[in-house]
Parts: sequence; structure tokens; C-alpha cells
Amino acid sequence: MVLCWATILFDGYDLTVYGTVVPSLLRDPGWQLSPAAAGAIGSYALMGMLVGALVIGTLTDIVGRRKLVIACQAWFSLAMAFAAVAPSPEVLGVARFLAGLGLGGVMPTITALTLEYAPVAKKQFTYAVMYTGYSVGGVLAALVAIPLIPAFGWRVMFGLGAVPLVFLTPLCLKLLPESVAFLRAKGRLAEAEATAKRLGIAVAPEPEPVEETGAPRGRLAPVTQLFRRDYVAGTVLLWAAAFLGLLLVYGLSTWLPEIMRQSGYPLGSALLVLTSLNVGAVAGTILAGRIGDRRGSKTVLIASFSAAAIANVVLSVNLGLTVNMLAIAVAGFGSIGTAILMNAYVASFYPVTSRAAAVGWSLGVGRLGAILGPILGGFIVGSALAVEWNFYLFAFAGVLGALLIALVPKSPLLRRHAVPTTTAERK
Repeated sequence: MVLCWATILFDGYDLTVYGTVVPSLLRDPGWQLSPAAAGAIGSYALMGMLVGALVIGTLTDIVGRRKLVIACQAWFSLAMAFAAVAPSPEVLGVARFLAGLGLGGVMPTITALTLEYAPVAKKQFTYAVMYTGYSVGGVLAALVAIPLIPAFGWRVMFGLGAVPLVFLTPLCLKLLPESVAFLRAKGRLAEAEATAKRLGIAVAPEPEPVEETGAPRGRLAPVTQLFRRDYVAGTVLLWAAAFLGLLLVYGLSTWLPEIMRQSGYPLGSALLVLTSLNVGAVAGTILAGRIGDRRGSKTVLIASFSAAAIANVVLSVNLGLTVNMLAIAVAGFGSIGTAILMNAYVASFYPVTSRAAAVGWSLGVGRLGAILGPILGGFIVGSALAVEWNFYLFAFAGVLGALLIALVPKSPLLRRHAVPTTTAERK
């Protein structure tokens, strides 16, 4: 789990870092970027993530988790180094798109690995703890930006994103295990047994309908499973909720610093909002993961989307820096925390053989919201509309997301098995 946590930490850093440099890019006399253009560049990484999540999320159930985690790490590290030396906005946009391919691909793969090896009774909590790496990476990006950008300029922030290639990727090559479920599915039973023994785990068969009549077969079975008659309604609703969840995440993380600058706060205070956003996400997600194991992911997701809506309404009123920071922390749980919990909910909704594909496609569709969030934020910031309209938009997304989750039916897996293995799986 430590290697998965570290991978997601750099994923979070690489995605949050753009929000830290937006104020500097807008004031760079050599580039003369408009808010709309800056928002578009912010969306290029998310376009890459859409492609990466769909393609690599599908491939990981076919070629294996370990290979693709390592490949994605190397890919997004090199792309971040490319972004650090970009000579123009156009090249920076290309570099961000390329980074997005690896960043988008690593998320469904890490999700599938973590949930497979997590203790059955603590799957939500274990996943939530692992995924706090994303928010820690966001906090790291905000904190190092405060001294480094004034001293060295915005390029150093992208350069730090190449660190995994030097330190993390070699460790993963040596230590990261392959999925036992994948090895079994491919008939590599001796290797699966050796991996389980090396990790000191007892891998019991999960109560899933692998031999049920009509189950899809073949290389694309992990994807076709999502569109079976008993899954398709849940698939559509989960994808729509993922769209809104990621719109919240990337709309807020991209434009909050600039909104604070426009509200009269200095750069240091403006960057601290990203720290508050991610600290709130860490604390809220760990607590929500614990509750999710007892009460179910669905209940927690309805609460987290609702928290995002309430926090954005409070931010639209602007009650002062202290209240704003608290509201931003709640918004961090309601946006980043929601996205984290969504991945766990999606993965548990489908059979183990389709988990990575399910998360990949959910994230892929969700990236459309992630792309739209920064674009809409840039449009509002650059228009004659008051900045409060950003918060109205995000509050509406929170309300709609809660309604969509409430409509998601019970997973067919749970309808077929009379005795759930955990309290959370009864929800």
C-alpha cells in the first residue's frame, strides 16, 4: 500500500501543481495568457487523463496491473520534465496532455490493486487512507509553491514532478507485486500462489458470479460486463456522478487561487487555499472511509456531495478569511473526497475481473467533467460575471451529484448473494 500511496501522491502533486502556477502564468509578460487560455491549458491534462483512464483502465485487466503502474509512472514523470522546459503555451499544453495519459492510467490500476489487497472488513478505510496520497500531493504542491515560485519561477514546480522516475519507479520495479486475481485469471496459478505466500496473505475466493450463465467472455469481457442489462442503469448513474465529482475537483483546484487573488488576497494566502482544500480532503476522506465500511459507500457519497454544495454556498457569501478556509476544507472533502470515495464505490459495484476497467471507464467519463470545470471557471473569471458564479456552479454540481448517487440501484453482486461479507457491502 505504501508504493500505491506514493504513486498517488505524485499523481496529486502533478494535477494540483497547475493551479499553483496559474496566477504566475497569467502575469508572465512573455506569454500574455488570458484566463480562458489558462483554463484551456489546465484542461489538456484532463483530456489526456480521459484517454489514459479509458485505454489503460481497460488494458490493465488484460495485461496486468504491475506493468502498467510502472509504465505510467515513467511516462508522467518524463512529461512533467517536458512541461518544465516548455517554450510556449502551446508546448506546455502538449506536455500537460502527455502527462495526463500516464496520470489517468495509473488511477484505475492502483485502485484495483489496493482494493484487492485490502482487508475485507476495512476495504473502504484502507482505500481512503491510500488515496490520501493524492491530497498530500496537493498540499505539497501548494506548500512548496509559496517559497519556490517567488524565488525560481513557475517552471521549477513542473520540474519537481519528474522525481518519481528517479526514486519511486526503481522501487516499484523491485517491490510492487502483481495482482493475484489477475494471475489466477490468466491461469498462472503457481505464480499467484507464490505471490500470496511472499506477501503473507491468504487469498480466499470472492463471492462473485464468475461462472454465471450469460457472463461475458473474451478479452473485452471486463468492459462488456459494465453494459449488461443488470449493470447498465448503475453504470450510467455512476458515470454521471463521476462527471460531476471531477468537475468539482478540477474546477476548484484550478481556479481557487486566482479567485482569492481577485478578492484581494496576496499570492501566499491565495496558495494556502489549496492546502486547506487538500487537508480537508485528507481528514474527511479517512473519516468517511471508516464510516463507509460500516454504513456503506452510498450513504457517505450522498453526504459528501451535499457537503460540497453547502461549502460552495458559504464561499459565495465571503464571510472572511477564517470562515473561507474552513469552508474550503469542507469543499475539499466534498470534491476530492467524493472523487476518492467514488472510485471505491465503482470498484465494489462490479466483479473483481472488471474492477480496473470499471474504474477506468468511470474516470474516463468523469474526465469530461474535469475538462469542463477549468474551462467554465476560466470563462467566469474572464467574463463580467462576479466570481461568486463559480461557487453557484459548483454548489449546483454538488446537489445534482447527491441526487444521482441516491438513484444508483443495489449492485447485482449483492442481490445474488444472501450473506454480505462486510457491513458496508449490505448497502
